[in-house]
Amino acid sequence: MNQDINQHFPKAYHQIEEATKASGFDMASDVLTCSLLRTLAASKPAGSFLELGTGTGLSTSWILDGMDKDSNLISVDNDDKFLNIAKSFLETDSRLNLIPSDGGEWIENNRDKKFDYIFADTWHGKYLLLDEAIAMLNKGGFYIIDDILPQPNWPDGHQEKANKLIEDLEAREDLILTKQVWATGIVIGVKN
Repeated sequence: MNQDINQHFPKAYHQIEEATKASGFDMASDVLTCSLLRTLAASKPAGSFLELGTGTGLSTSWILDGMDKDSNLISVDNDDKFLNIAKSFLETDSRLNLIPSDGGEWIENNRDKKFDYIFADTWHGKYLLLDEAIAMLNKGGFYIIDDILPQPNWPDGHQEKANKLIEDLEAREDLILTKQVWATGIVIGVKN
């Protein structure tokens, strides 16, 4: 076994990747994480999906690729420059709702919504408003985060924040967790 992705890549992935590199965005999820996101998305037919931190849409394209025709994805980001890249390649997909908003404000204003799958790829829903994000999960819903292993773009002191996040997640009684020391470091929780 190897870690090669020997299945198809999402239709727009390579175009988004090229635009991402040209934009200077360096916080996109790696391809191994994206492949896992697609696989997990395929397990939620007619699912309701939330991505906090669209970035340029690289991970968004993989989530969409795993979703069935009856699923929907809300993806939230506050940076129009990067969100516009995602829009230019993905907005024709009727299952996708790209929302230009601060993640914290969006969570606060949408606490009543429920999801089968949340990929928290920004501060809100991960390091901030964690309880509120997890409360938005349906029973059996996935809570997914990446970038838990040290990254070259981490500021001083971020390792301690990541360690504290893991401790907080492990102490929860409403999630069953798996930590993966793989890709950039992934945690998958299932709401019980």
